[in-house]
Amino acid sequence: MTAELKPPISHQDAFLEAYRCLLCGGPLTPAPCILACPAEVDVPSFIGAISVGEPTEAAEIILSANPLGGTCARVCPTEELCEGACVLNSTRQRPVDIGRLERYAMDHAFNEGDLLVPPKPAHNGKKVAVIGAGPAGMTGAFELARLGYKVTLIDSRPATGGLVRSAIAPYRQLRDPLDQETARLWELGVEFRLDTTVDGELLKELEAACDAILLAVGMGKDATTGCKGGNLDGVLASLPFIEKIKSADLPSVGDRVAVIGGGNTAMDVARQSVRLGAKEVTVLYRRSLDEMPAYAVEYEEAIEEGVRFAWLTSPLQYHGNGRVSAIQCSRMELGEEDSSGRRKALPVDGSDFLLEVDTVIEAVGQTPRADFLAIIPGIEIQSGLIVVDPETGATSNPLYFAAGDALGGTTVVEAVRMGKVAALGINANLSE
Repeated sequence: MTAELKPPISHQDAFLEAYRCLLCGGPLTPAPCILACPAEVDVPSFIGAISVGEPTEAAEIILSANPLGGTCARVCPTEELCEGACVLNSTRQRPVDIGRLERYAMDHAFNEGDLLVPPKPAHNGKKVAVIGAGPAGMTGAFELARLGYKVTLIDSRPATGGLVRSAIAPYRQLRDPLDQETARLWELGVEFRLDTTVDGELLKELEAACDAILLAVGMGKDATTGCKGGNLDGVLASLPFIEKIKSADLPSVGDRVAVIGGGNTAMDVARQSVRLGAKEVTVLYRRSLDEMPAYAVEYEEAIEEGVRFAWLTSPLQYHGNGRVSAIQCSRMELGEEDSSGRRKALPVDGSDFLLEVDTVIEAVGQTPRADFLAIIPGIEIQSGLIVVDPETGATSNPLYFAAGDALGGTTVVEAVRMGKVAALGINANLSE
């Protein structure tokens, strides 16, 4: 079994680590770690509770700001967010291990069977449908139910969590707390309609029955490079690759793995391939390190684990007799900036070469849910993403609000933030 990258912290170590926190900030000047948290978790307060032996109180503080506190404790890029903002960094000390302390508090509460559900409010007479039960949808549903709305949470999958449940690499978390986080929704009275695909007919029913609809539909299938030979055995898409590992159906990747892409998912599948026994794992990225979107800490940890990087390299074609055995690659050079603000990657004439491989994993993003979004009347779409008012989550159709990856979100905690924003936007709109 794969070991977790950040295993649970012991009671004694949690107590000692909590004492390192300076408990900085105050009502007029919030601590930097709070400002760096998209969910605005009161980090000094929950760590202070741990330091005096009150982990359940710490969990209550966390959950009051983030209904997916247990999940985020495991998967948040804390090095880039709260821990990156910790004032101890300026003293050349390591930052407080906020992520593991958050997990300690959440695991303590959930292991004790305490879901810490707030009192169920009286129904305010209004109904909201939430389409999509990933982090944004779960958060939006929780916040709306807490405000007294009758909430129906709909998802095409048989379980909640979206990609958090199916596509977070196992080395990041072996036991996720999604079941407890889902149970909190049940306790608040949220109705679940799982294994349910929303088509045009169901959408019309929801529009007639609901006062608002929150779209938290995420993104669609894996995008592909479109390279010839993409149908060869051994050419895999990143998300099904991770799903297969999480189902304990471990794929055989051979000795030589090439990963196409430069985002955090590419880092995940590369590092997971190392754990599956690959001797050579090479990430092919068409731009340079400076343009790579993956977090610096992900890149650094991948390097430490032996992952190699081929910069300014792009695949042209996959070769093999039934199964992939080589990639025809081209060297690239950087030109002017494109619409994303990154420099265009341009092929260098005559630079093609072959890279021998046993497995190729494409991690080049996901496609928008264009077909589904096309059946929703009157919502503005740009580059496949839903356009909203960032302050409220409102779309151009007054019945619809939206949150999460369908807007271009990047992390679980960012999806949580968006779910909160949309829930408050719906409440403000329906309270007028």
